Amino acid sequence: MTARSFEKVEGLGNDFILIHAESAEALAPEAVRRLCERRFGVGGDGVLLVLPSTEAEARMRVINADGSVPEMCGNGLRCVALVVAEQRGLSRGTFAIETDAGVRECRVDRLGEQGTVDVEMGVVRTLGLRELVVAGTRVELTLADAGNPHAIAYRDDPEHDLASLGPPIATDPSFERGTNVELVRWRDGVLEVAVWERGVGRTLACGTGACAVAAVACARGEAEGGAPVRVRLPGGDLVITHDLATGQTRMVGPARRVFRGEWLP
Repeated sequence: MTARSFEKVEGLGNDFILIHAESAEALAPEAVRRLCERRFGVGGDGVLLVLPSTEAEARMRVINADGSVPEMCGNGLRCVALVVAEQRGLSRGTFAIETDAGVRECRVDRLGEQGTVDVEMGVVRTLGLRELVVAGTRVELTLADAGNPHAIAYRDDPEHDLASLGPPIATDPSFERGTNVELVRWRDGVLEVAVWERGVGRTLACGTGACAVAAVACARGEAEGGAPVRVRLPGGDLVITHDLATGQTRMVGPARRVFRGEWLP
């Protein structure tokens, strides 16, 4: 039985098992599912593989708790950037991380095992409206692309509605590869969001989802393009800046290493 070293990391409670590897195929989907199981494994919303890169300081591969592979993960990217900064001996610095959605610039301000990471998230686009009937309720969704798919609905009580609306929207056949779901309420200048992540379920935070929600709020005229907007998730707040003209989006939020360990498969 060979032990595998890992690091447990989290960004606003969106938690991951981070493993340094040489290949994106280092872990089979079944191994990921066992690792992420919260009673018999380490527990996590997913696995972050930190891989060599010829284009950036490192490459990030994200694997969801169910073994599926999403295109992008904003909270995971902040966590990878924090760990890479420590490897380089940086308390503050800027470097690039390669992701399946492209190369992303990260600026890290680190204090020990935690820090604040400012990430260039690339272009986030709103894609128009789609209406679904879910459990007899007609729901209007705004679709967005943040390197991965998002479906956003405004609701009076996002947390209350998430359990009934999140799963059927995320797996609706009209979404070829499924979608992440964000239920949103705009209150007192803050976007309050509940998240159902594709391949994971209810999570405490979603970085790309926060970017998608901010882009939609700017398009609706609720938030000002080019100005920071606060997105409040169950795990805490992210600050998102979205340029309406170009779609370029930045995300600022925390990342933290929780512990190191060894997994006995």
